[in-house]
Amino acid sequence: MEFYFVSLTMSGLSGMAQEAGMFTVYQTIGNVLCCKCGISMQPNTTNMCLKCLCSEVDITEGLLKLHVIVHCPECQSYLQPPRTWVKLQLETKELLAFCLKRLQKNMNVNKVKLVNAEFIWTEPHSKRVKVKVSVQKEVYNGAILQQSYLVEYVQQDHMCESCSRVQANPDQRTFFYLEQLILKHGAAARAVRIKQMDHGIDFYFSKRSHGNSFLEFIGKVAPIRSRNDKQLVSHDSKSNDYNYKYTFSVEISPICREDLICLPPKAYIALGNIGPIVICTKVTNSIALLDPLTLKYSFLDADQYWRASFKSLLTSKELVEYIVLDLEVVSSKIGPSEITMGGTKYVLADAQVARPGDHALGYDLYRANSNDTEYENYKGHIPEVILIKKSYKEKRCGKPRSWKSLPMEVDDKVGVDYNLERDLFLKDPELEELMAGFESLDLFEDEDEEDNMEE
Repeated sequence: MEFYFVSLTMSGLSGMAQEAGMFTVYQTIGNVLCCKCGISMQPNTTNMCLKCLCSEVDITEGLLKLHVIVHCPECQSYLQPPRTWVKLQLETKELLAFCLKRLQKNMNVNKVKLVNAEFIWTEPHSKRVKVKVSVQKEVYNGAILQQSYLVEYVQQDHMCESCSRVQANPDQRTFFYLEQLILKHGAAARAVRIKQMDHGIDFYFSKRSHGNSFLEFIGKVAPIRSRNDKQLVSHDSKSNDYNYKYTFSVEISPICREDLICLPPKAYIALGNIGPIVICTKVTNSIALLDPLTLKYSFLDADQYWRASFKSLLTSKELVEYIVLDLEVVSSKIGPSEITMGGTKYVLADAQVARPGDHALGYDLYRANSNDTEYENYKGHIPEVILIKKSYKEKRCGKPRSWKSLPMEVDDKVGVDYNLERDLFLKDPELEELMAGFESLDLFEDEDEEDNMEE
């Protein structure tokens, strides 16, 4: 006995009916009327058209539409909480991912799903980043609704820690002095690589002892603070060998020679009530401070400085030229009226000055714009002008030198700011006087300058 199984499909039956000339009825999907507006539509679980459903339900309610992001205007980086700064360019996928990450937690709470996101163009100077976001959410009876909304990110400018340290002392003369000392003494001779970073230099050594020796040298010539860390690179469990990479982070004091400083209360009490307005006269492994009103002086070592660190109130770039019209030497009631520090003679005197001029350089405290809260407490009790040094004609004319100093060979120099500041430092007409703050350096004959002088 044999059995046969025949499988017929709808397409097969319709095809057979057409061959036999029979009438066929095509299956159609019926339309229903919207329960709100009454228009004809495809049936769904809510019995409402899309417009009525969107008017009844707003899935973007409760979602963040305004958010503040912290932006560093100097290095164009953004703060990723709690303390990480990342460099991002406008309208890049990295910035889009950074912005959407700020919304992820809020979306999870409201149970919506991110579908699409894209930037909306804004003016670069508007301090706004706009993103169009599309989300989906399940609403009545399992129906899924998709809506789009605009998220506006407001850029709040705030300098990162690295830029803040540089901004506090933009001339970086102490850093350039230190570079010349490293070249003279060959302190970095064992470095396998020297790399220029945004706000400093990285030195790479093959042995930990070489790094320790370099760190000791830096601590002897500049006021620094350092911290160290180690990271496991590899480990052999059979021989029990561990390979570590050691990192030493060194921060140099931003105080430079001839800077005007307003000491915090803890600092000037610890120094015997010197100041609080003082002048930095020398920077080595300690900072020499001179009170211009009493000629009292003191030395601040690295440990004392970092316990109550402070910034410069005014730097040498803000020195103003004056003409001295009258000079009257005064006697100090609490100390000598004349003192010599580092080969420079200081005399306590009252001077009548006029500007502009070319005989003396000083700080104009009357017109100075400072955000130091301590300095505001002493306004009215200090002179309007404090003269720092004489200004000589040959120095202002920029007399050519027959010597030059060689730069440090580094990899990956960042931008032109470092090279520009260093060139200004080397072209300073008072470089010989400024070099007196450190040990004597090795100078090299400038053949190009001699050729120009012979011509």
